[in-house]
Amino acid sequence: MYSEAQNCRPSGRIIGKKSPPGQCNQENDSDCCEQGKVYTTYECSPPVSTHTKAYLTLNSFQKGGDGGGPSECDNQYHSDDTPVVALSTGWFNNKSRCLNKITISANGRSVEAMVVDECDSTMGCDEDHDYQPPCANNIVDASKAVWKALGVPQDQWGGLDITWSDA
Repeated sequence: MYSEAQNCRPSGRIIGKKSPPGQCNQENDSDCCEQGKVYTTYECSPPVSTHTKAYLTLNSFQKGGDGGGPSECDNQYHSDDTPVVALSTGWFNNKSRCLNKITISANGRSVEAMVVDECDSTMGCDEDHDYQPPCANNIVDASKAVWKALGVPQDQWGGLDITWSDA
């Protein structure tokens, strides 16, 4: 049961495994799991409001991109030029936000983006997750189009404090 709980506490942890050679795609400065490192997992995310605080990260939803396989919502790949996002497990909420739009605000601007995928907070460090660690529970993982629309200089892409809401 995934929920947007008032008190979101860690649900467990996983121990990192080193990826086989060439198996962790480090496009967009993606992290690869470290052998023996402990990673916290979550089944929940902070409560959603009209100005939900989150951390924006950069992801490619294209085939061969660091997002791994096709998007969870529609089993498709999406162009980096399309404003799409993946949400942490609790906010993804068993696909309840799939193909719906959210409004992301930062840097004095706002952009609407479609939810197409889950940034898994419950698992990671395996082939299904491109040997990347589990997502934190407050992540909006966004395509390049979202970063461009927010007017963030390209050399600053990768991590940004934002707010978001259901559009």
